[in-house]
This record gives sequence, structure tokens and C-alpha cells, in this order.
Amino acid sequence: MTSGVRDGRPADPVPEHDWDRAAELISSAGEIALACHVSPDGDALGSMLAAGAALRAAGKRVTASFGDRRFEVPRLLRFLPGQDLLVGPGDYPEAPELMVAFDAATVDRLGVLAASAGRARELIVVDHHPSNPRFGTVNLIDPAAPSTTALVERLLDRLGLPVDEAIATCLYTGLVTDTGSFRHSSTTPAAHRMAARLVATGLDTEEIARRLWDSSPFGYLKVLSAALGRVTLEPEVGGGLVWTFVTRADRAAYGLPYDEVEPIIDVVRRAGEAEVAVVLKEDDDGAWQVSTRSRGGVDVAGVCAALGGGGHARAAGFTSHLPVEETMAGLRALL
Repeated sequence: MTSGVRDGRPADPVPEHDWDRAAELISSAGEIALACHVSPDGDALGSMLAAGAALRAAGKRVTASFGDRRFEVPRLLRFLPGQDLLVGPGDYPEAPELMVAFDAATVDRLGVLAASAGRARELIVVDHHPSNPRFGTVNLIDPAAPSTTALVERLLDRLGLPVDEAIATCLYTGLVTDTGSFRHSSTTPAAHRMAARLVATGLDTEEIARRLWDSSPFGYLKVLSAALGRVTLEPEVGGGLVWTFVTRADRAAYGLPYDEVEPIIDVVRRAGEAEVAVVLKEDDDGAWQVSTRSRGGVDVAGVCAALGGGGHARAAGFTSHLPVEETMAGLRALL
């Protein structure tokens, strides 16, 4: 495939020696442990599975996982190839010789696998979050990349590994989810060129779109209705704030898993009077997972970082163990 290095940009923010070191470590390793962030989205899981499939085809022994205590692939992503690589956190190496972390803005985002990352002899971090503190021994971090899968494509190119339709499906899924179907400002010319290369492998873009955006359980509509019934607009906060929350009880009433409520933020953010949209989602352990979105006038990554989270300027999040009103009070103060 055509190299993505400097693909439409004047310079690569990843130093050349880091690309070389990553390629050297991977090429010389016989066994590689891969991990992505907890509650994986399309970019996290797509990055890890694409890399895992390519490395396995190259003869490497590959283990892949994510650090949720309740280990389960989100329903929307169960179509992704390569899931036979996955093992539960309990079967993950405690002290890998080589570990590669994908799309994790901090080591804590690896969940229970953060301990393995701390004990790994070498840790390669592949990510595009600007808030990433570079917690690896080798860091392939490019905040200008439209997705982490874009960096994985470049890494596979460096390694001389081919991208077939199955690997391309994983890479494309990460690209389209993190660019919002090419609507977000992260959609660079390089993103479209990458999409063209991946589509040329023969992947089914219509089926990918249907799986990601056009199919939900009936219970989702009921929970969405409950969330919209309590949605609040505060025009005086942060240039306009719209927010709501989803409780465990909301989901339990319809047997809806936690990962199914993620798309609610994309409905709430449509309020034209709001600069910032927020959805608080109570997870199965009783913590609030807070998703934020900005139209561009507010850097929500900075706001979320101050609350222990992180992300991108227009899309970020954090975890709160406080009640809804106390969580929102802290968020309002920062906005």
C-alpha cells in the first residue's frame, strides 16, 4: 500500500527513530500482546484487530484484549473480523515482553490491563489523542491523524505487511467512526486517500454503515425517549450547554447493555442553541461515564482532562463517581 507517512502534511510529528524502533521491536518479537482502551469503540477495537490480524498472518503469536472487568465486545462491533484473537483480561500476559496499546489516551484507559502495561519490557503506544502523556517506551502519537487506525495503516506499511479486505474492514471502521462518517474537522485529505485505499480492497462500505448506524434494539428507542424526556438546555453556560443522563435502571427496564447507549450523544448534540453537549451514562458498576461534544468554540478535552479524563478538542470524556448534579456542577464551573 502507498505509505501514509507525511500523507498531505509538511512533516510527520512522530520522529523517524520512533517508527524505526517500533518496527524493529515488532519484527524481532515472536509473541506480542495487544490492548486497547476499555469500552472499546470502532477506532480502538478496529486498530487492535487490524494490527493483530496482520501480525498473525506474518507468523507472530498474538494475544489481544481490553481491560473491562465485564469483558464483552459491543454489539455494534461484533461484525469486525479477527475476534478469535481476543482473550479475557484474566488470560492476558502479566508481564509481556512486548505490548502495544491502541487508542488509549492514558494508561488508566487500559483498565485492568494497565498493570500489564506497567510490567511490560517494551510498550508501544499508538494513539492520536492530543492529551496523551506518552506513557510508552515508544510512542507513535500523532494528534493530526484522523484516527488511530490511520497510524496502524502507516505502521503496517512500515512493516511491509499487506492489508487484505478483512484488515481493511477494521481500519475503515475506525476511520469512519472517529471522523463521524467524514463530517468532523479531523477529516483531512489524507483521511479520504486512506479511505480510497481501503475501499479498493473490496470491503463492503454499505454493510459497515448499516452495522454501525442503522441498527439498534427496540429497547434503545425506549431509553432514548427517557433520556430526551429529561434533557436540559442551559444557554448561559459555556456558550450554550445541553445535557441529559441515562441510569442503570433505564437500561435494565429493557435489558439494554451499557454500550448500546453511546449513540445518544449524537442525538443530543443536534440542539442548535448549544455549543457543548453532555450525556452521563451510568455503567454497570454505578460510575458515570461522561461523554462531551463541542461545536469547536470550547476545548472539551481540556475540560475533561481537568476532571481526570481526556480526548479531543471536540469530543472527550471522563468518569465520575459523584451524583449527577455534583458532576454537572463541576463541569459547569469549568465551562
